[in-house]
Amino acid sequence: MPQTHLVEPNKPVDLSAIPTCAEMFSDDRPAAEREFRQLRDELVELQRRLYAQGTQRLLVVFQAMDAGGKDSTIRKVFRGVNPQGVRVYSFKKPSKEELAHDYLWRIHKAVPPSGMIHVFNRSHYEDIIVPAVHHIVDKSVWGERFEQINEFESYLAATGTKILKFYLHISPEEQKKRFLDRIERPEKNWKFSSEDLEKRKHWHDYMAAFEEILSRCSKADAPWYVVPADQKWYRNLAIARTLVDTLETMNPQFPVAEDDLQSIVIE
Repeated sequence: MPQTHLVEPNKPVDLSAIPTCAEMFSDDRPAAEREFRQLRDELVELQRRLYAQGTQRLLVVFQAMDAGGKDSTIRKVFRGVNPQGVRVYSFKKPSKEELAHDYLWRIHKAVPPSGMIHVFNRSHYEDIIVPAVHHIVDKSVWGERFEQINEFESYLAATGTKILKFYLHISPEEQKKRFLDRIERPEKNWKFSSEDLEKRKHWHDYMAAFEEILSRCSKADAPWYVVPADQKWYRNLAIARTLVDTLETMNPQFPVAEDDLQSIVIE
């Protein structure tokens, strides 16, 4: 598996020291976009084999600040895959029914069955981030969730689910540009909310919450990747590389026919 952008287990993370731009990793956008298109073709083929084989499963988690690019990443990277074999789940404010259960109840219902790739647009980590930043519940409650989530993901991994987690790392300057774009372009107005500006005021608190998650919850069987995401073309490439490398390691194969098909005659 590629080590670029991987958060090593049990290693402190300082997001301010990790670049949000692509300059350190690529200066050739045309070449990167060509590689991305090739990787996406490979992803489509690997996903076909995973679905046909029906014995393995992959969970992909995306987290980011508002305007971090989760939606566009999912749309770009998974373009062309068989929609029968990929599901996207967006975890927003819990419903009344969800609040009546433990916080992982709605998450566990959405983990992939055999043959499937499930993609989380936000995830169970929101149940640490939101209360940590906005003091919704006491730290004695959300502070225990780091280990609970580690145990949950270890259980999923032990029972056959491959897990990849991506934090899309953007700068506050890039977030401002994307907010302005949403305000200025009518077709994007729906994506902007005044609540986004309130959350922006807590940028440093969000960074502290993400740093603790990345430091404490990147494990060998459920790794985190911090992907520079100011440039969408590099973000897409980095994620596609990791997805394809992971699926190649899983090595899904089309099932072998039970019967000798060459002997079948259709009249």
